[in-house]
Amino acid sequence: MKFAGIVGSLRKGSYNGALMRAAIELAPAGTEIELLDWRAVPIYDDDVYQQGFPAVVAGLRAAIAAADGVVIATPEYNYSVPGPLKNLLDWISRPPNQPFANKPVMIMGASPGGFGSVRSQLHLRQVLHGLNARVLGRPEVIVAQAATKIDAAGRLNDERTRQFIAEELTAFAAFAGR
Repeated sequence: MKFAGIVGSLRKGSYNGALMRAAIELAPAGTEIELLDWRAVPIYDDDVYQQGFPAVVAGLRAAIAAADGVVIATPEYNYSVPGPLKNLLDWISRPPNQPFANKPVMIMGASPGGFGSVRSQLHLRQVLHGLNARVLGRPEVIVAQAATKIDAAGRLNDERTRQFIAEELTAFAAFAGR
């Protein structure tokens, strides 16, 4: 199985980038996660969309359509989904052939605060529900106090969190295979 990976933060030292790198390392046998680069996605503008998808968006839509599932690692900005991630989803979800329809999706997230992205994950679930994606319910990976679990090199060094990610990925592979 091949999964597409989306990190909801554009920051180079992102805690959620560290989660995704750990997920790539911990993917169960027979699965792989391809990290999607979406930095060049423009702000959604329906006038631009009416002229056709920008090349970067077309490529991302194709990668998601071809994937067996999508893994998203997202931070929480102001109690919700980061604006750039929502913008990405807005672009990808435009017709025709919206690639999130019936697509298995796994969500995880980290933040420096005590809530560990729980509110953004709830909002992201709502957005994905509107796209008719199939979101894995449990187990969940919600990483609070991320700065204490990710080292200066950007490696997730908390073994318990690594175990949670491995368990969620194993459950997701089974979920996506159904």
